[in-house]
Amino acid sequence: MYARPAQTGKEIPMTDDKPLPGKTVRASRITISQLMLPEHANNHGNVHGGVIMKLVDEAGALACMRHAQNRVVTVAIDRMTFRQPIRLGDLVILTAEVSYAGHTSMEACVHVEAENPITGKRTFTNDAFLVYVALDEEGHAAPVPPLIPETEAERARMEAGKKRQEYRLSQR
Repeated sequence: MYARPAQTGKEIPMTDDKPLPGKTVRASRITISQLMLPEHANNHGNVHGGVIMKLVDEAGALACMRHAQNRVVTVAIDRMTFRQPIRLGDLVILTAEVSYAGHTSMEACVHVEAENPITGKRTFTNDAFLVYVALDEEGHAAPVPPLIPETEAERARMEAGKKRQEYRLSQR
């Protein structure tokens, strides 16, 4: 069920006939830090890309769970390009936040940096956009709160997220 508020004309998901309150981008923001150890290495002595992909998925899921206040499942990863290697002994820092919210799906942006914990030097390594769907207790898609951007950058990213979602849906 959806309602159309007079001020926007946009549909807002409803629960028990009441609109879900919107949430800000910062309300979903999470940070995960993890030291990269020998068990994370590939055969080149750097961190295996699959380890980073798993951490990115976990960070994105946590941001979306925080936004939806429900469990979520991953439905898409747009692209992940590794720009710099992550070395053993680096601290990997992942920052994730919801960048777009639809009716039951959310896009999360995850930013990844590697930090040398001795020198403090940080290097941007990659970012990714992932899509999650919120699930209710029975495992069905659940409505998510609208996303409220607070800055022009968040508004622009939300609009870009809407376009990315339209493109994803057109590819079905």
